[in-house]
Amino acid sequence: MAIQLYKYTTENSNLPLRVARGHFATSHSHINYYIDLTMTKHRLSEAQEAAAELVSGFRQSTVIDTVLCLDGTEVIGACMAGELTNAGFLNVNAHRTIYVATPEHTSGSQLLFRDNAAPMIVGKHVLVLASSVTTGYTAKAAIEAIRYYSGIPVGICAIFACVEECEGFPIVSIFNPQNVLPDYHTTDSHDCPLCKAGVRLDALVNAHGISSF
Repeated sequence: MAIQLYKYTTENSNLPLRVARGHFATSHSHINYYIDLTMTKHRLSEAQEAAAELVSGFRQSTVIDTVLCLDGTEVIGACMAGELTNAGFLNVNAHRTIYVATPEHTSGSQLLFRDNAAPMIVGKHVLVLASSVTTGYTAKAAIEAIRYYSGIPVGICAIFACVEECEGFPIVSIFNPQNVLPDYHTTDSHDCPLCKAGVRLDALVNAHGISSF
């Protein structure tokens, strides 16, 4: 059975939030809402709106050389790079520009940068961009990878986040349970209240989308 999506109108009428209520499993947790960010990540008009809101969360003094895009957020990352450049944000790389990078994932979920991509991280001030941060597992892995490659992490931002901090960085987000979906919850599969109540899973979800049963 297809999962029914609902569109929530938010304070920014050009940036709706599409969600489905149910019982969903991610690779790290169980959640009671699936948040579909496909259009936000891939429709240029929405990506531009998201980029403008996320950029506003960083001060003019924040040095950003590279936007590290997780979860297929490259379009938003490119729009953010444009916003950061147009706004005159500080950057210290030789070309006076901002890189938009995507990591490669190993079979063990570690982040890898090949020799040709590593220069966008080494010695650079790197902002992590994710589609959503629920457990913080992926964002933490990104910060660890940046540091491993001798980069300098400067912040974490996401379209949706239900945690406020990760690795010492406050998470800048557009949507969170405080401003939308106040009953959103994420739990370890062993502690999931829906599982304990005998509610079957509706679908498996990840950054690529949803696979219903």
